[in-house]
Order: sequence, then C-alpha cells, then structure tokens
Amino acid sequence: MRVHYLQHVSYETPANMEKWLKKRGHKVTKTLLYKKNVFPSVNDFDWLIIMGGPMNVYEYDKYPWLAEEKQFIKKSIRSGKTILGVCLGGQLLSDCLGGRVTRNKYIETGFFPVELTGAGKKSVLFSGVKNKFTAMHLHGDTFSIPPGAKHTAKSSGCKNQAFEYKGRVFGIQFHFEYSSGHMKEFFKDPGNSTAPGRYVQSADTIIKSGSGYREIKAVMETVLSNIERTVK
Repeated sequence: MRVHYLQHVSYETPANMEKWLKKRGHKVTKTLLYKKNVFPSVNDFDWLIIMGGPMNVYEYDKYPWLAEEKQFIKKSIRSGKTILGVCLGGQLLSDCLGGRVTRNKYIETGFFPVELTGAGKKSVLFSGVKNKFTAMHLHGDTFSIPPGAKHTAKSSGCKNQAFEYKGRVFGIQFHFEYSSGHMKEFFKDPGNSTAPGRYVQSADTIIKSGSGYREIKAVMETVLSNIERTVK
C-alpha cells in the first residue's frame, strides 16, 4: 500500500505511525510543508495522513501553503482516498468538508479520557477499541462535525474528538502516535510549554507517563489496522 503524509512542523511527525506502517510493508512518502515540498499527484498514493501543528487553519499570512494544502485535501477527498487527519489534520478535514474550526473552551494538554459516541461504537475506525480510552491531547482549537459526517468520539474537555465521513475519511482531535522521546522533542520548542489549566498536565508528567504511552500505542495499532482494511 502507498501511504503519503503531510507534515506541518519538524517536531509533529507520524512517529510510531510511520514505524507501524513500514513494519507492515507499506511504502511511506511525505510532503514537508514547512520546507515547501511539492504535493504529489493523488494517483501516487492510496492512503493520506495529515499531521498536527501549532498553526490555525486560517493563518494564510503566516503559512501561505495552507490554501494549496486545502485544495490538495479536497481533491484527495473527491478522488475517494482513505484519509486520516490528526489534530490540526482533523481540523483541516473538517474545514475542507464544510465544517468550522474555532477556539475550544478548554486547552487540552496531556493524557485524558476519550469516550465513543453511539456512532463511534459502530464506526469502522474504532472497531475493537474500548468505549472509553486514554488519548494524548495537544490542542486549543476544535472542529465542528462537518455536514454528512458522523460524530464518533467526545471528551469532557472537548465535545468533538472524532468524526467519520463516508467510511473512509477520519478526523481525530487527539493524538496516539507519540512516545516519551517524541514528546521530549516537542517540549524543546518554547511555544509548546504548558500553563496550568483544568485539562492541562505538566510537560514532566506527560513525558514520564509510561501507562499513557502504552495505552495510546495499543489504540493506534487497532485504529490503523481498521483503516488499513478500508483502503481500496
């Protein structure tokens, strides 16, 4: 299978997702937006993964490539590709499908529970995942559920944690791809420092959460296996 991912900043990589994909024998390619890489043809991949990032989906002045990226995402959706959007990636998918991205009531940073909705319990994405599981959160914005999509997951700090569109386009607000080592790199950027909040853990707590990393890795492997079966 040919998997292509879009990366927005150096420290928000596919991390353990890329390891899993390569271990499964899939070909993995990438577009590094922060290095002004050229987008591939939609005929060159089967599965698209859109990673996270600190930018807002409408910050065209700071990140002019956002407009071209959205056109590429829309073309990928129209072309029937299987797509997973993570955090900012999920927000971009919602925006491209007619949803809205706004400031969330709370900043979520750290390991907190996510709960499947009724639709989520029937979703191909979460087949085999517990109805309530721990995920990693690194966001201040949130997406609306776009027209025609199913609301599949929620949390006490953020109502819209995941959606599914036509059984092949999946947006998630949370993360499951990182290890402790990846998060050490993440927190080296001063812009990613944490401030006290209802749903905010300290960088030290996040980096040292052994049980948290074990749980998100298990969720990641199940979810990626589920997506793998949808790719045509």
